[in-house]
Amino acid sequence: MFYKFIWRNKIFFERNGFTLIEIIITISIFLAIMFFVSALTNDIFLNSSRSLLSMDNIDQARIISSAFANEIRNATIGNNGSYPLNKADQFEIIFYSNFGSENPLVSNRIRYYISDNNLYKGTIIPSGNPLTYNLSSESVRIIQSDLQNEETPLFYYYSGEYDGSSEALQDPVNINDVRFIKINLMILNRNFEDDSGVFSVSSGAVIRSVKSNLGN
Repeated sequence: MFYKFIWRNKIFFERNGFTLIEIIITISIFLAIMFFVSALTNDIFLNSSRSLLSMDNIDQARIISSAFANEIRNATIGNNGSYPLNKADQFEIIFYSNFGSENPLVSNRIRYYISDNNLYKGTIIPSGNPLTYNLSSESVRIIQSDLQNEETPLFYYYSGEYDGSSEALQDPVNINDVRFIKINLMILNRNFEDDSGVFSVSSGAVIRSVKSNLGN
């Protein structure tokens, strides 16, 4: 009787335990679930990071385009007698403006240009008596990265006939004909995994000191 009890209990435990195959299957399912959860979590954080970076790029581009428009609107004759617009190239512009200057009577020499998909801004504050612009004192910094302009011009120049839909002046641009200037930033959209998407941020303004029939 005692032996039969032991035998029955042995059968009971054998029937209610896990076999090696069942354990392997259970572990495999668990690992698969963990892998899926890990991949999903990583994808969520990656997409979130890309979205934040794209929003930062958009915000930065808007700040730059707005500041550029204000500087152009307030472009004026340099303190050395230079014409308000010094260079008008598709990927580089040089002008004089008192916007942001501590002294409204002092105009800084401002230069924007592209290099290695970065937008640079160079500023020269005039010094001396009389005031002059020392090119070696130019302060240059990167203000926007991930530019994708490539063959798309960064700057567009328009004459006094510009009505919002007119064609831009063709290269080489005669700076004396320019009345309205637009900046067009083509920014890499980090939301795309293959980094192939771009978005555009544009802004423009009339050079008030030389405007003719254009509005503000």
